[in-house]
Amino acid sequence: MGTAENKALVTRFWETFSAGRYDDAVAMLSDDATWWVAGSTDLSGTYSKSEFAALLGQVTGSAPHGIRVTPKLLTAEDDRVSVEAESYAEISNGKTYRNIYHFMMIVREGKICAVREYLDTEHVTEVFGS
Repeated sequence: MGTAENKALVTRFWETFSAGRYDDAVAMLSDDATWWVAGSTDLSGTYSKSEFAALLGQVTGSAPHGIRVTPKLLTAEDDRVSVEAESYAEISNGKTYRNIYHFMMIVREGKICAVREYLDTEHVTEVFGS
C-alpha cells in the first residue's frame, strides 16, 4: 500500500471508532498489533490487540454516547501515518473528556500493526481517575 492508501485506512479507522463501532475498528488492527499509550496513568503501557480491545471496552463503558476522535492533521511517509487529533466524550461521572493526541500509526499489508499514542495524561487522570 502507498501513503494515500495508508492515510485512507487510518481515516477509516477513526471514523469507525468515532461511530462507536469498536469491534470493526479493532478488526482493522493486524493480529500481532501493539498499542502503546504514553505516561504513567493506569491506562498507560503497551497492549496486544486483544488487550487493547479489553481496555477499549473498559474506557468506552464510561462514555455512554461514545468517544469521538477527530483527526486534524495527517502526514504519511513510507508505512507511517502521523495523526494529530482531538477527542470529545461525555463521561458517566459527569465530566467531559477532551484530549489532544499525536498518534504514530504503522501500516503493514492493509492493517494497522502498531500505534504509539501521545496524549495529555493529566487530563486522563482528572477525568477517569487514577
